[in-house]
Amino acid sequence: MLAWANTRTAAPKSELGKALTYLKNQWQTLTVFLEDGRIELSNNRAERSIKPFVISRKNFLFANTPGGAQTSAVLFSLIETAKENGLDPYRYLTWALTEASRRPAVELVPWKFI
Repeated sequence: MLAWANTRTAAPKSELGKALTYLKNQWQTLTVFLEDGRIELSNNRAERSIKPFVISRKNFLFANTPGGAQTSAVLFSLIETAKENGLDPYRYLTWALTEASRRPAVELVPWKFI
């Protein structure tokens, strides 16, 4: 596809020109899944994980400050990541909050749950 795109010319501001420029500039990112078999072809799983957060936005109206919004986003991300790693979110958060004063944050990520 890249070889084909490199043989094409189009006005830079045309739709085709924008598409060709995007393809050429993003080629390495678009093909990264070919280098590591663990990387999924699509991000559908991640999209499904954030769907409840998007649907529940009205429930987060209490987050009337940037700090409150960031805190709720971090907690929601931790819960969804715990679910994706097959963990019970309540048990994981209980463990992480208990260990937070004893361990560096990098050891508290869900995929390192003990």
